Amino acid sequence: MPDRHLAGARPERSAARTGGSGNGGSDGGAALPPAAGGKRPRDLRIDTFRGLALVMIFVDHVPGNPFEALTSRNYGFSDAAEGFFVMSGIAAGIAYSGRFAPEILRRDGAWAAISPVWKRAWTLYLVQVFLTMWAIAIYAWGANTFGLPKLLSEINLRQVFENTPEALIGIPALTHQLGYVNILPAYSVLLLGAPLVLFCGLRAPRTTLAVSLVLWFGAGLFRLNLPNFPNPGGWFFNPVAWQLIFVIGLLTGMHLRKGQRFVPRSRLLFGLAAGYLILVVAWMFIPALANALNTQLARLGAAGVPFFIVAHDKTFLSLPRLLHVLALVYVLSSLPVVKSLCASPLAAPLRLMGRHGLVVFSVGTVVSLLFQVFLAAEPDSRVLSVVLPLAGLLLQVLVAWGAEIARRPRPRTVQGGLARDLTAARSTAKVTIPSVPV
Repeated sequence: MPDRHLAGARPERSAARTGGSGNGGSDGGAALPPAAGGKRPRDLRIDTFRGLALVMIFVDHVPGNPFEALTSRNYGFSDAAEGFFVMSGIAAGIAYSGRFAPEILRRDGAWAAISPVWKRAWTLYLVQVFLTMWAIAIYAWGANTFGLPKLLSEINLRQVFENTPEALIGIPALTHQLGYVNILPAYSVLLLGAPLVLFCGLRAPRTTLAVSLVLWFGAGLFRLNLPNFPNPGGWFFNPVAWQLIFVIGLLTGMHLRKGQRFVPRSRLLFGLAAGYLILVVAWMFIPALANALNTQLARLGAAGVPFFIVAHDKTFLSLPRLLHVLALVYVLSSLPVVKSLCASPLAAPLRLMGRHGLVVFSVGTVVSLLFQVFLAAEPDSRVLSVVLPLAGLLLQVLVAWGAEIARRPRPRTVQGGLARDLTAARSTAKVTIPSVPV
C-alpha cells in the first residue's frame, strides 16, 4: 500500500487568541527567548519543514515520477508522515496548551480550553470526507473518460463500487479509507484526545510520556487498532500506535511555549542520534550490511521478540521507524545552521506552504489523484511524469500565497473607516434625558 501522509494543524489563530507565541521548534528544539512585549519570536523551522514535508508528500503521491528518488523515505526508515505528526503535535502544543494552565482553566472553564481543539478535529473530519468524495469522483471520471475500468478497483475503491451500502457507511464513520486519503482520520482522532494530554502534560509530562509509551507498546503487542469496516483489519495509520510521536510533539510544544526544552541538550544524545541516522543510511545502501542486520532482526523475531520491535511496520510505528524519526528531528533541531537555512529567502516558499498546511495538503491530494489518472492513461509518457509534479507544486505555492493574502487584515479607507465608526457610535450611543423637577 502506498505511503499516506499528514496535513498540518494551523495553530496560529488559536495561539493569537490565547496569547501564544506562534509555532515553536521541532522536537528537542532550542528554547525561544522572549522578545519585546513578552512574545517569543516565531520559529520558522516548523513552517519550513512542514512545507518540505508537503512537497515530499505530493511527489510521493504521484508514483512513477523521477523526483521520488529525492524524498526522505529513500534515505531512512521513516518518511514525511512521521515527521509531520511530530511537527503538528509541536504546533498544537504551542497553540493550545496555554488554555489548560490551572489559572486559565479556573478563569475561563474547561470548555473554553477544549472547544478550539475539537473544532479543529471537526474541520479535519469534514476535509477527510470532502477529499474522499473527490477521490471517488476523479477515479470514476478517469475510468469512464479513458476507458480504464481497473481504476475502479484501485486505492481501495473496490468496496465503493462493489459493496456500496457498506462502503457508504464506512466513509462517514472513517472506517473505510482510500489510499492516499487516509491520514487525516488518525490526526482527527488524536486531536479528540489532545485535551487530556495537554491537561496531564502540563502537570506531569514524564508520566504522560510513560503512559503514551505503554499504550504504543500495548498496541503492538496486542494488535490494538480501530476497525476498517467493511474491509478486514485496521487503519493503515493506527492512532493507537501513532499517538506516541504526536504526544512527544505535544509535550515538546508545551515546553517551547514556556521557553524550555522537553528533551535536554546532550552531546551524548546528539552523537547517538546522528550515529543511528548514519547507520540507517548505510543499512539502506550497502547490501551486505543490510543483509547482515536484517538477518539479525529476523533471528530476534524468531526468538520471540515482538514484531513491532524488529520489523519496519508502518501501521504500528515499529521501533526502527520510531527511533529514526526521533533521531532525525533531534539532530535537525540541534544544528544552528538549520535554523539559519529555514530563515533564508530560499526557504520562503516552503515556509509559505507550511503556514497553510491544510489547504495546501487538500489541494495537493486532489491534484495528485488527478495526475495519477493522467499517468495511468499515458503510462509511457516521460514528459508527463516530469511536468505534472512540477506543475502541481507550483499550484500549491500559488494556493498558499492566495491563502496568505486572504489572511492578512484589510486596511480600512479613511472615508469607509469614518463611516463605520459613526455607524457604530450611533448604534451604541445612549441618550440621557436630564431630570426636571416637577
